[in-house]
Amino acid sequence: MQKYKKYMLLLSVICVVLTVTAVGMGLSGRGGTSREAVTVAEEKDKTEPEAAEGYEEARKIALTFDDGPRAGSTDVLLDGLKERDVKVTFFVIGIYAEKNPDLVKRIDDEGHLIGNHTYNHVDIARMDDKSAIKEIEMNSDLIESITGKPLEFVRPPFGVWQENLEQELNVIPVMWTVDPLDWTTENVDEIVNRVVTKVEDGDIILLHDCYKTSVKAALRIIDILSAEGYEFVTVDELLLD
Repeated sequence: MQKYKKYMLLLSVICVVLTVTAVGMGLSGRGGTSREAVTVAEEKDKTEPEAAEGYEEARKIALTFDDGPRAGSTDVLLDGLKERDVKVTFFVIGIYAEKNPDLVKRIDDEGHLIGNHTYNHVDIARMDDKSAIKEIEMNSDLIESITGKPLEFVRPPFGVWQENLEQELNVIPVMWTVDPLDWTTENVDEIVNRVVTKVEDGDIILLHDCYKTSVKAALRIIDILSAEGYEFVTVDELLLD
């Protein structure tokens, strides 16, 4: 009996040794995770926090205004934009910029982007290259003389562009994705509705700062879409992001 007890005790010891060895291999062998690896993983967790729960990246859109600047409407728009801390893009016409250099300067000073809309608001697709280039360069030279900055973006009147001009002028054409046809109506509610029911993330909205009704609509559009979580940016931020 005594012999049997010794035998059983020895067998128990052997089992414990084998168990400890197996656990050790599980922690440091190829099939397991070493204490060092666990420590590294823990440190990584500390240095790489997870995104905040419920966080959603802002939806970005760009408001753009053609055919200005015009006294009595562009200045009202700038007041409203400043009050709301919103930046937009103005595609200006040379003949109006020449008449309102103070508005051009204010647009730039308040952080908005200025783009080229030709000097005389002409359909460059109906012009030879030399004349089209002159229209764009005249406007660019004028704006640069006021702001000290060249114009990098162009919106051709009527949305008709000649691709070969991009290389000649080193400019980026900018069209639009939402057009409420604000120039066809003085109904502010209608303009607002045409935008807020269609707009999506990444859209470029076309409006005109030469109409007082469009200015009123624009400010209401900003209020409505800001409340829905949209962020208003200039077209360079949207296109080059």
